[in-house]
Amino acid sequence: MPNPNRGSVGFQTKEFEQEYDRPSKSQLKRDMTALQKLGEQLVAEPVDRVKRAPLPDSVRDAILECQQIKDHEGRRRQLQFVGKKMRTLNEDEVAAIQKAFDSWKGLSKADTAAMHAVERQREKLLAKDAALTELLQRHPELDAQQLRTLIRNARREQAESKPPKAYREIFQILKQLRSKNVEEKEPEEQEDDE
Repeated sequence: MPNPNRGSVGFQTKEFEQEYDRPSKSQLKRDMTALQKLGEQLVAEPVDRVKRAPLPDSVRDAILECQQIKDHEGRRRQLQFVGKKMRTLNEDEVAAIQKAFDSWKGLSKADTAAMHAVERQREKLLAKDAALTELLQRHPELDAQQLRTLIRNARREQAESKPPKAYREIFQILKQLRSKNVEEKEPEEQEDDE
């Protein structure tokens, strides 16, 4: 049974409380944990991204070395070392790294959205013949006969529950078409800026 008088004092004063000019131990630990997690996220990124990241050489080397270690315990120790190196960075360096990491996540979201758009376009092609006509009007360079054959085969694959070979080929054609359109638009935008 809890004591009802526990913690009660006959007077209240702030006379005995100490004022601190620095962050608490808990806050320091939260900050260190956040840097450790950022280091772990960087280790999970592809090598080329890590090489392009705004990192000091010592931190970059520690991350690249950690990516090569396959042994569980060795990797855990190297991750701790990456966290230690991350704690040596100043606030501006950490902010630059975080900004780069956030932009990578945004880039992958844009890529995902583009892939979903290609998938929707493929579904339209399989659902309606008019969608193929529209696509050929916008892109006369496409081989109409090849697309018709792929669409027919993809419909058959779906009906017979076969592996989606033609279905994937349609996706690849649409994906290449989309990337080609993006590349053509970028030089135009640069000319407009001048």
